[in-house]
Amino acid sequence: MVDFKTIVNDVKTGKSYNVTVSGYHASSLDGKNIGDVVDGIFVGLPGYKLMITGGSDGNGTPMRSDLPGKRRRKLLLSEGIGFHERYPGERRRVAVRGSTISSEIVQINMKITEYGSKSIEESFAANAEAQAENK
Repeated sequence: MVDFKTIVNDVKTGKSYNVTVSGYHASSLDGKNIGDVVDGIFVGLPGYKLMITGGSDGNGTPMRSDLPGKRRRKLLLSEGIGFHERYPGERRRVAVRGSTISSEIVQINMKITEYGSKSIEESFAANAEAQAENK
């Protein structure tokens, strides 16, 4: 079974929340792309809409939105995600991962695009209590 560490960013306050997604919700995220808007129920935020903004695999290799597919590839980059030049005009061949979420992805970054009726703190507190009761 696939588990994801999901970082949910609240764009109004600038706070980020770390949520572990596993089971059915994690398998539902498999195959989604960067830029897709998903329902907040996957991370325990019912009524919210979240946009996938990026992620990384177990080695820390970042995902790029302009590279289709799930594979990791080596690209010649001059700037952008996965490479920051040290001097003007520098280019380097760097490993980056495609924009589709797969089982190799460990971390998924998301931002809130549409807010629900409950506040984020209330939703996450209710989820924490429910998980504590199940253990």
